Amino acid sequence: MEHEITMWMANILKRDWPKIARTAEAESKDLFSMLEERLSGLTIKRSHIFEAIRRTGLNADKPTRWSEEDFLKFVDAVRQIAKPMLIVANKIDISTSEENLGRLKELNYLVVPCCAEAELALRRATEKQLIDYRPGDCNFKINKPEQLNENQIRALETIKEKILLKLGSTGVQEAINTAFFKLLSMITVYPVEDLEHLADHNGRVLPDAYLVPYGTTARQLAYMIHTELGESFIYAVEAREKKRVGEDHILKDRDVISIISAKKRA
Repeated sequence: MEHEITMWMANILKRDWPKIARTAEAESKDLFSMLEERLSGLTIKRSHIFEAIRRTGLNADKPTRWSEEDFLKFVDAVRQIAKPMLIVANKIDISTSEENLGRLKELNYLVVPCCAEAELALRRATEKQLIDYRPGDCNFKINKPEQLNENQIRALETIKEKILLKLGSTGVQEAINTAFFKLLSMITVYPVEDLEHLADHNGRVLPDAYLVPYGTTARQLAYMIHTELGESFIYAVEAREKKRVGEDHILKDRDVISIISAKKRA
């Protein structure tokens, strides 16, 4: 799959590559800007291209000297940086799954084993209040055994023994967490209005959680909440330390932030 995506990206870029390379050298135009413009439809940023050049060690001043192998190496590096991949290995309960999982890991793929069918069964039982279970838990508690028939109890025990106790979870929540926090380097921040009670204007405590890229600033968060909030940003307050921070303050994971603006608070 990764190879196919790399070749797809290479084909998009390849038809214009000779012209881009010559222009970058002959007219001293910025190679990074031209590549960013050509690949903008794939949401590939200038920073991705810079990092790909750094990783591959290629000479950005002399792109016409890149070989076919150099070109493909560069495209693959861009793909790895801009489009990282996670394999969610479903049906881990099947007898042949462990062998296949080992083969994937030997190829250095980021793999999370899971059993989506087990997760679905647990969530449905939770909705009916038959069990206490939260996604990602390693166990569950049966609330109303008298309302379960023998087959249902056996199915739940099978999930517990073959999936939860063996893997530590069904793997579904772990796959989501891995994708966001490890693969995409996201952090969680909590905007509030009431600093004393960590609540919104309705009194709800920590009412919202925003997943934002690592490196997001206080003002960028304000824009994510509402455009007017970003435009009229004055300062922010980090709630735990009651510390005032400016627009360029970089947020940390699990920060609780109050945005102070000329329009309103958030």
